[in-house]
Amino acid sequence: MSFENSNLTIFAYMSKLAQTTGAINLSQGFPDFPIDPKLIDGVVEAMRQGYNQYAPMPGLPALRNVLAERHATDYGCQYDPETEITITPGATQAIQSVIASVVRHGDEVVLFAPAYDCYAPMVEASGGVVKWVNLNPEDFSVPHDALSDAVGEKTRLIIINNPHNPCGTVWSDANVQHLHQLRQRNDFFVLADEVYEKICFLPGGFSSFGGYEKLRSYTFLVYSFGKTFHATGWKVGYVMAPSELMLPLRKFYQFAVFSVNTPVQHGLAKYIPHADYAQIAKMYKDKQMHFAKIMAATDFKPLPTYGSYYQLYDYSAVSELDDISMAEWLTREKGVATIPISVFYPTRLEIKYLRFCFAKQNNVLEEAGKRLEK
Repeated sequence: MSFENSNLTIFAYMSKLAQTTGAINLSQGFPDFPIDPKLIDGVVEAMRQGYNQYAPMPGLPALRNVLAERHATDYGCQYDPETEITITPGATQAIQSVIASVVRHGDEVVLFAPAYDCYAPMVEASGGVVKWVNLNPEDFSVPHDALSDAVGEKTRLIIINNPHNPCGTVWSDANVQHLHQLRQRNDFFVLADEVYEKICFLPGGFSSFGGYEKLRSYTFLVYSFGKTFHATGWKVGYVMAPSELMLPLRKFYQFAVFSVNTPVQHGLAKYIPHADYAQIAKMYKDKQMHFAKIMAATDFKPLPTYGSYYQLYDYSAVSELDDISMAEWLTREKGVATIPISVFYPTRLEIKYLRFCFAKQNNVLEEAGKRLEK
Protein backbone atom coordinates (compact mmCIF):
# COMPACT_ATOMS: atom_id res chain seq x y z
CA MET A 1 0.00 0.00 0.00
CA SER A 2 1.28 3.49 -0.86
CA PHE A 3 0.45 6.90 0.57
CA GLU A 4 -1.42 7.85 -2.61
CA ASN A 5 -3.80 4.92 -2.06
CA SER A 6 -4.36 5.51 1.65
CA ASN A 7 -6.92 7.69 3.40
CA LEU A 8 -4.45 8.77 6.07
CA THR A 9 -2.63 12.05 6.62
CA ILE A 10 1.04 11.85 5.70
CA PHE A 11 1.93 11.90 9.42
CA ALA A 12 -0.32 8.98 10.30
CA TYR A 13 0.73 7.06 7.19
CA MET A 14 4.48 7.42 7.75
CA SER A 15 4.21 6.61 11.46
CA LYS A 16 2.17 3.50 10.66
CA LEU A 17 4.70 2.50 7.99
CA ALA A 18 7.53 3.01 10.47
CA GLN A 19 5.74 0.85 13.03
CA THR A 20 5.02 -2.00 10.61
CA THR A 21 8.56 -2.03 9.19
CA GLY A 22 10.39 -1.42 12.48
CA ALA A 23 11.94 1.78 11.12
CA ILE A 24 13.26 4.63 13.26
CA ASN A 25 10.47 7.21 13.22
CA LEU A 26 11.90 10.64 12.41
CA SER A 27 8.68 11.54 10.60
CA GLN A 28 5.93 12.51 13.03
CA GLY A 29 6.86 15.37 15.34
CA PHE A 30 6.84 13.92 18.81
CA PRO A 31 9.78 13.68 21.24
CA ASP A 32 10.79 10.28 22.62
CA PHE A 33 12.34 11.51 25.86
CA PRO A 34 10.58 12.10 29.22
CA ILE A 35 9.06 15.36 30.39
CA ASP A 36 10.08 17.08 33.62
CA PRO A 37 8.99 14.94 36.61
CA LYS A 38 7.99 18.15 38.43
CA LEU A 39 5.31 18.75 35.82
CA ILE A 40 3.98 15.21 36.21
CA ASP A 41 4.00 15.58 40.00
CA GLY A 42 1.94 18.77 39.72
CA VAL A 43 -0.73 17.03 37.63
CA VAL A 44 -0.85 13.97 39.90
CA GLU A 45 -1.07 16.19 42.97
CA ALA A 46 -4.03 18.03 41.43
CA MET A 47 -5.80 14.73 40.80
CA ARG A 48 -5.25 13.59 44.37
CA GLN A 49 -6.50 16.92 45.69
CA GLY A 50 -9.78 16.37 43.85
CA TYR A 51 -9.42 18.68 40.85
CA ASN A 52 -11.07 16.20 38.51
CA GLN A 53 -14.29 17.92 37.43
CA TYR A 54 -14.99 20.49 34.72
CA ALA A 55 -12.75 23.52 34.58
CA PRO A 56 -14.27 26.89 33.65
CA MET A 57 -14.99 27.17 29.92
CA PRO A 58 -12.18 29.69 29.15
CA GLY A 59 -9.72 27.71 31.24
CA LEU A 60 -8.45 27.67 34.81
CA PRO A 61 -8.02 31.28 36.04
CA ALA A 62 -4.68 30.44 37.70
CA LEU A 63 -3.31 29.15 34.39
CA ARG A 64 -4.57 32.13 32.39
CA ASN A 65 -2.99 34.47 34.95
CA VAL A 66 0.47 32.90 34.71
CA LEU A 67 0.25 32.93 30.90
CA ALA A 68 -0.59 36.63 30.89
CA GLU A 69 2.38 37.30 33.18
CA ARG A 70 4.72 35.17 31.09
CA HIS A 71 3.82 36.82 27.79
CA ALA A 72 4.18 40.27 29.34
CA THR A 73 7.66 39.32 30.54
CA ASP A 74 8.79 37.51 27.37
CA TYR A 75 7.26 39.69 24.66
CA GLY A 76 6.09 42.89 26.34
CA CYS A 77 2.46 42.29 25.39
CA GLN A 78 -0.47 42.71 27.76
CA TYR A 79 -3.44 40.35 27.53
CA ASP A 80 -6.33 40.31 29.99
CA PRO A 81 -6.46 36.76 31.42
CA GLU A 82 -10.20 37.07 31.99
CA THR A 83 -11.31 38.11 28.51
CA GLU A 84 -8.35 37.58 26.14
CA ILE A 85 -6.92 34.10 26.88
CA THR A 86 -8.70 30.78 26.31
CA ILE A 87 -7.28 27.34 27.08
CA THR A 88 -7.94 24.75 24.35
CA PRO A 89 -7.49 20.98 23.88
CA GLY A 90 -4.36 21.44 21.79
CA ALA A 91 -3.29 24.04 19.25
CA THR A 92 -5.15 22.36 16.40
CA GLN A 93 -8.48 22.94 18.10
CA ALA A 94 -7.46 26.53 18.83
CA ILE A 95 -6.81 27.01 15.10
CA GLN A 96 -10.22 25.52 14.30
CA SER A 97 -11.90 27.88 16.78
CA VAL A 98 -10.21 30.92 15.23
CA ILE A 99 -11.17 29.93 11.69
CA ALA A 100 -14.75 29.04 12.63
CA SER A 101 -15.20 32.36 14.44
CA VAL A 102 -14.10 34.63 11.58
CA VAL A 103 -14.43 32.82 8.22
CA ARG A 104 -17.76 32.76 6.41
CA HIS A 105 -18.86 31.36 3.06
CA GLY A 106 -16.89 32.93 0.23
CA ASP A 107 -14.28 34.60 2.43
CA GLU A 108 -10.71 34.25 1.19
CA VAL A 109 -7.93 32.97 3.46
CA VAL A 110 -4.27 33.35 2.51
CA LEU A 111 -2.03 30.37 3.26
CA PHE A 112 1.70 30.02 2.67
CA ALA A 113 2.89 26.83 0.99
CA PRO A 114 4.35 24.59 2.19
CA ALA A 115 1.62 24.71 4.84
CA TYR A 116 0.78 22.54 7.83
CA ASP A 117 -1.91 20.16 6.63
CA CYS A 118 -4.81 21.13 8.91
CA TYR A 119 -5.16 24.74 7.71
CA ALA A 120 -6.78 24.31 4.29
CA PRO A 121 -9.37 21.65 5.28
CA MET A 122 -10.52 23.79 8.22
CA VAL A 123 -10.86 26.85 6.01
CA GLU A 124 -12.86 24.92 3.43
CA ALA A 125 -15.07 23.36 6.12
CA SER A 126 -16.05 26.91 7.15
CA GLY A 127 -16.90 27.80 3.56
CA GLY A 128 -13.73 29.78 2.95
CA VAL A 129 -11.66 29.90 -0.23
CA VAL A 130 -7.91 29.31 0.08
CA LYS A 131 -5.54 31.68 -1.72
CA TRP A 132 -2.10 30.11 -1.89
CA VAL A 133 1.23 31.93 -1.76
CA ASN A 134 4.29 29.77 -2.35
CA LEU A 135 7.27 30.64 -0.19
CA ASN A 136 10.47 31.26 -2.19
CA PRO A 137 11.77 27.73 -2.92
CA GLU A 138 15.46 28.51 -2.42
CA ASP A 139 15.16 29.63 1.21
CA PHE A 140 11.41 29.57 2.02
CA SER A 141 11.33 33.32 2.59
CA VAL A 142 8.12 35.33 2.15
CA PRO A 143 7.61 36.69 -1.41
CA HIS A 144 6.24 40.18 -0.77
CA ASP A 145 4.94 40.76 -4.31
CA ALA A 146 3.06 37.45 -4.38
CA LEU A 147 1.56 38.16 -0.96
CA SER A 148 0.42 41.60 -2.10
CA ASP A 149 -1.23 40.06 -5.16
CA ALA A 150 -3.04 37.45 -3.05
CA VAL A 151 -4.61 39.99 -0.66
CA GLY A 152 -7.79 41.65 -1.87
CA GLU A 153 -11.24 42.85 -0.88
CA LYS A 154 -12.40 39.32 -0.03
CA THR A 155 -9.40 38.50 2.17
CA ARG A 156 -10.68 37.67 5.65
CA LEU A 157 -7.73 35.90 7.27
CA ILE A 158 -4.01 35.28 6.78
CA ILE A 159 -2.53 32.25 8.57
CA ILE A 160 1.14 32.41 9.51
CA ASN A 161 3.16 29.55 11.02
CA ASN A 162 6.09 31.05 12.91
CA PRO A 163 8.52 29.31 13.48
CA HIS A 164 7.50 27.39 10.41
CA ASN A 165 6.70 23.70 10.12
CA PRO A 166 8.14 22.08 8.01
CA CYS A 167 10.77 24.66 6.95
CA GLY A 168 12.14 25.99 10.24
CA THR A 169 12.03 29.60 9.03
CA VAL A 170 11.13 32.59 11.23
CA TRP A 171 9.37 35.79 10.17
CA SER A 172 11.55 38.89 9.91
CA ASP A 173 10.71 42.46 10.89
CA ALA A 174 10.56 43.32 7.18
CA ASN A 175 7.87 40.67 6.65
CA VAL A 176 5.88 41.98 9.60
CA GLN A 177 6.12 45.54 8.30
CA HIS A 178 4.91 44.47 4.86
CA LEU A 179 1.98 42.60 6.40
CA HIS A 180 0.94 45.67 8.38
CA GLN A 181 1.13 47.82 5.25
CA LEU A 182 -1.24 45.40 3.52
CA ARG A 183 -3.60 45.69 6.49
CA GLN A 184 -3.83 49.44 5.89
CA ARG A 185 -5.09 48.65 2.38
CA ASN A 186 -7.42 45.74 3.21
CA ASP A 187 -9.25 44.75 6.38
CA PHE A 188 -8.31 41.21 7.46
CA PHE A 189 -7.37 39.16 10.53
CA VAL A 190 -4.12 37.31 11.21
CA LEU A 191 -3.77 33.90 12.83
CA ALA A 192 -0.20 33.50 14.10
CA ASP A 193 0.45 29.82 14.82
CA GLU A 194 3.41 30.13 17.21
CA VAL A 195 3.48 26.64 18.71
CA TYR A 196 7.29 26.42 18.35
CA GLU A 197 7.89 29.81 20.00
CA LYS A 198 10.25 28.39 22.64
CA ILE A 199 12.23 26.36 20.10
CA CYS A 200 13.89 29.24 18.28
CA PHE A 201 17.61 29.34 17.46
CA LEU A 202 18.03 33.00 16.51
CA PRO A 203 20.62 34.87 18.64
CA GLY A 204 18.05 37.39 19.82
CA GLY A 205 15.40 34.75 20.51
CA PHE A 206 11.86 34.64 19.18
CA SER A 207 9.72 37.72 18.43
CA SER A 208 6.03 36.97 18.87
CA PHE A 209 3.41 38.71 16.75
CA GLY A 210 1.93 39.73 20.09
CA GLY A 211 5.00 41.84 20.70
CA TYR A 212 4.15 44.08 17.73
CA GLU A 213 1.65 46.54 19.14
CA LYS A 214 0.47 47.66 15.70
CA LEU A 215 -0.58 44.07 14.84
CA ARG A 216 -2.25 43.15 18.10
CA SER A 217 -5.74 44.51 17.43
CA TYR A 218 -6.34 42.08 14.53
CA THR A 219 -4.19 39.08 15.46
CA PHE A 220 -4.97 35.73 17.10
CA LEU A 221 -2.00 33.94 18.74
CA VAL A 222 -2.01 30.14 19.09
CA TYR A 223 0.29 28.08 21.34
CA SER A 224 0.91 24.50 22.45
CA PHE A 225 2.08 23.26 25.84
CA GLY A 226 2.70 19.89 24.21
CA LYS A 227 5.34 21.33 21.91
CA THR A 228 7.01 23.47 24.57
CA PHE A 229 7.18 20.85 27.32
CA HIS A 230 7.48 17.82 24.95
CA ALA A 231 4.18 16.39 26.19
CA THR A 232 2.33 16.19 22.87
CA GLY A 233 -0.05 13.48 24.09
CA TRP A 234 -1.58 15.83 26.64
CA LYS A 235 -3.12 17.95 23.85
CA VAL A 236 -3.43 21.24 25.72
CA GLY A 237 -2.86 24.63 24.13
CA TYR A 238 -4.29 28.13 24.19
CA VAL A 239 -5.25 31.12 22.08
CA MET A 240 -4.74 34.81 22.86
CA ALA A 241 -6.55 37.71 21.18
CA PRO A 242 -8.15 41.09 21.97
CA SER A 243 -11.47 40.73 23.77
CA GLU A 244 -13.52 41.82 20.74
CA LEU A 245 -12.02 38.89 18.79
CA MET A 246 -12.12 36.44 21.67
CA LEU A 247 -15.84 36.88 22.33
CA PRO A 248 -17.06 35.32 19.04
CA LEU A 249 -14.35 32.65 19.32
CA ARG A 250 -15.66 31.60 22.72
CA LYS A 251 -19.22 31.47 21.40
CA PHE A 252 -18.11 28.75 18.99
CA TYR A 253 -15.70 27.12 21.42
CA GLN A 254 -18.20 26.64 24.26
CA PHE A 255 -20.31 24.33 22.08
CA ALA A 256 -17.42 22.60 20.29
CA VAL A 257 -15.39 21.76 23.40
CA PHE A 258 -16.51 23.65 26.52
CA SER A 259 -13.75 22.53 28.89
CA VAL A 260 -10.15 21.22 28.96
CA ASN A 261 -8.50 18.61 31.22
CA THR A 262 -8.63 20.10 34.71
CA PRO A 263 -5.69 18.45 36.55
CA VAL A 264 -3.33 19.14 33.64
CA GLN A 265 -4.28 22.82 33.80
CA HIS A 266 -3.53 22.87 37.54
CA GLY A 267 -0.18 21.19 36.94
CA LEU A 268 0.77 23.67 34.22
CA ALA A 269 -0.28 26.66 36.34
CA LYS A 270 2.04 25.50 39.10
CA TYR A 271 4.91 24.60 36.76
CA ILE A 272 5.10 27.51 34.29
CA PRO A 273 6.35 30.22 36.69
CA HIS A 274 9.47 28.11 37.29
CA ALA A 275 9.96 26.70 33.78
CA ASP A 276 13.40 27.26 32.23
CA TYR A 277 12.50 28.20 28.66
CA ALA A 278 16.09 29.09 27.80
CA GLN A 279 17.16 25.55 28.65
CA ILE A 280 14.43 24.13 26.40
CA ALA A 281 15.72 26.14 23.44
CA LYS A 282 19.33 25.15 24.22
CA MET A 283 18.44 21.47 24.45
CA TYR A 284 16.83 21.48 21.01
CA LYS A 285 19.62 23.53 19.49
CA ASP A 286 22.13 21.01 20.85
CA LYS A 287 20.09 18.19 19.30
CA GLN A 288 19.87 20.00 15.98
CA MET A 289 23.65 20.50 15.92
CA HIS A 290 24.27 16.89 16.98
CA PHE A 291 22.02 15.60 14.22
CA ALA A 292 23.68 17.90 11.68
CA LYS A 293 27.09 16.49 12.66
CA ILE A 294 25.79 12.94 12.22
CA MET A 295 24.22 13.73 8.84
CA ALA A 296 27.44 15.33 7.59
CA ALA A 297 28.68 11.78 6.92
CA THR A 298 25.85 11.26 4.40
CA ASP A 299 25.07 12.80 1.01
CA PHE A 300 21.97 14.55 2.38
CA LYS A 301 22.42 18.34 2.36
CA PRO A 302 20.85 20.42 5.16
CA LEU A 303 18.78 23.54 4.65
CA PRO A 304 19.05 26.24 7.34
CA THR A 305 16.63 25.95 10.25
CA TYR A 306 15.98 28.73 12.76
CA GLY A 307 13.17 27.20 14.81
CA SER A 308 10.98 24.13 15.48
CA TYR A 309 12.41 20.64 15.96
CA TYR A 310 12.59 19.79 12.27
CA GLN A 311 15.36 19.95 9.70
CA LEU A 312 14.90 19.83 5.93
CA TYR A 313 17.45 17.87 3.90
CA ASP A 314 18.02 17.94 0.16
CA TYR A 315 18.42 14.37 -1.15
CA SER A 316 18.98 15.23 -4.83
CA ALA A 317 22.55 13.85 -4.61
CA VAL A 318 21.18 10.54 -3.30
CA SER A 319 18.26 9.60 -5.54
CA GLU A 320 16.10 10.62 -8.49
CA LEU A 321 12.93 9.34 -6.80
CA ASP A 322 10.13 11.81 -6.08
CA ASP A 323 9.95 12.76 -2.41
CA ILE A 324 6.97 10.56 -1.50
CA SER A 325 8.57 7.51 -3.10
CA MET A 326 11.89 8.38 -1.49
CA ALA A 327 10.31 8.64 1.97
CA GLU A 328 8.59 5.28 1.52
CA TRP A 329 11.77 3.66 0.17
CA LEU A 330 13.92 4.98 3.03
CA THR A 331 11.42 3.60 5.54
CA ARG A 332 11.08 0.16 3.99
CA GLU A 333 14.65 -0.38 2.76
CA LYS A 334 16.85 1.65 5.13
CA GLY A 335 14.73 1.77 8.26
CA VAL A 336 14.39 5.54 8.69
CA ALA A 337 11.00 7.27 8.34
CA THR A 338 10.80 10.91 7.22
CA ILE A 339 8.17 13.28 5.80
CA PRO A 340 8.11 14.33 2.12
CA ILE A 341 7.67 18.07 1.60
CA SER A 342 5.52 18.05 -1.53
CA VAL A 343 2.47 17.02 0.52
CA PHE A 344 2.52 20.45 2.20
CA TYR A 345 1.67 22.09 -1.16
CA PRO A 346 -1.81 22.32 -2.75
CA THR A 347 -0.42 20.78 -5.94
CA ARG A 348 2.52 18.41 -5.70
CA LEU A 349 5.83 19.98 -6.68
CA GLU A 350 8.90 18.19 -7.92
CA ILE A 351 10.95 19.05 -4.86
CA LYS A 352 13.62 16.78 -3.43
CA TYR A 353 13.39 17.70 0.25
CA LEU A 354 12.60 15.49 3.23
CA ARG A 355 11.73 16.61 6.76
CA PHE A 356 13.52 14.96 9.68
CA CYS A 357 12.40 15.34 13.29
CA PHE A 358 15.45 15.62 15.58
CA ALA A 359 13.42 15.69 18.82
CA LYS A 360 14.73 12.25 19.69
CA GLN A 361 17.24 10.73 22.08
CA ASN A 362 20.81 11.07 20.83
CA ASN A 363 21.33 7.32 20.47
CA VAL A 364 18.25 7.16 18.21
CA LEU A 365 19.59 9.98 16.02
CA GLU A 366 22.98 8.27 15.87
CA GLU A 367 21.48 4.95 14.76
CA ALA A 368 19.43 6.75 12.10
CA GLY A 369 22.60 8.40 10.86
CA LYS A 370 24.37 5.06 10.55
CA ARG A 371 21.52 3.66 8.47
CA LEU A 372 21.45 6.70 6.21
CA GLU A 373 25.23 6.74 5.78
CA LYS A 374 25.02 3.28 4.24
